Amino acid sequence: RWDPIPNREMEKAESEKKASSVSDVGAWAMNVTSSVGIIMANKQLMSSSGFAFTFATTLTGFHFALTALVGMVSNATGLSASKHVPLWELLWFSLVANTSIAAMNFSLMLNSVGFYQISKLSMIPVVCVMEWILHNKHYSREVKASVMVVVVGVGICTVTDVKVNAKGFICACTAIFSTSLQQISIGSLQKKYSIGSFELLSKTAPIQALSLLIFGPFVDYFLSGRFITTYKMTYGAIFCILLSCALAVFCNISQYLCIGRFSATSFQVLGHMKTVCVLTLGWLIFDSEMTFKNIAGMFLAVVGMVIYSWAVELDKQRQTKATPHGKNSMTEDEIRLLKEGIEHMDLEDMELGDVKS
Repeated sequence: RWDPIPNREMEKAESEKKASSVSDVGAWAMNVTSSVGIIMANKQLMSSSGFAFTFATTLTGFHFALTALVGMVSNATGLSASKHVPLWELLWFSLVANTSIAAMNFSLMLNSVGFYQISKLSMIPVVCVMEWILHNKHYSREVKASVMVVVVGVGICTVTDVKVNAKGFICACTAIFSTSLQQISIGSLQKKYSIGSFELLSKTAPIQALSLLIFGPFVDYFLSGRFITTYKMTYGAIFCILLSCALAVFCNISQYLCIGRFSATSFQVLGHMKTVCVLTLGWLIFDSEMTFKNIAGMFLAVVGMVIYSWAVELDKQRQTKATPHGKNSMTEDEIRLLKEGIEHMDLEDMELGDVKS
């Protein structure tokens, strides 16, 4: 009985595609869940009605310290392999990532909430432009339109008062550029050195942790006017710090996973689902105000994300049709000719060296 190999290859490709789709959904679910969870934990930890722990940069150092520890344990036990990445590339990436963290904190301190939200929204077009410049990546009209819908929707539900000052504007521009470059670099480094997301994170986390724990307290002193040594720890604050660190490990891993699987643009666009979740949970848990404007903006943002997912899938289908098929897939005529050829040719018995006709 003839069982053509292409059929088996197609079935294998379909099963791999389904498994990949499940992994993609899992990576996004982990990122959204851990990101929203860490925001809720930090809100309780840092708010004046909570534990008033105002040392955000140092807390980020704690996050990367635990992430680095998890990476070291994973490498030591053989759960993950360590691949070579030049030290200068790791240092460069860590510098960009830490600049992003510090600039975001300064931007939040110096700018109004409205301008801070606008600066975060502007990362989507900035990432698009940077990917076009660095990687010659082009976007279809459908993708561009969906990005605009998401930006407008999130802007409606988050932007309130908008006040701009020179120092705040510089910090916001630095934060936008460094964060966009960091997210693009994650995917670039993974492809360049064929390294997994967790392996890359385990290499960069120790450098980021060390630098943030050294310089973080001074940055926090500039922001809050207090050193962390003056803070009086309580069991509740310690629990929230540990919870925040644990969630940060999953958040960091899932961020590298998502950007490695998709792109920095997709991460930015679909990442605004976290904004919608945070607003909803803030209304449910912390009794935040929810107006018709918020609801309308969230609905528009979700619609934009759905359109974006459809537009990306449409682009993939167009690229598949435009790419000529290689000999990995066989046409029906090729299969028929191959079968006829096998029926009329002599098959040699490899063990006995005899010829069967």
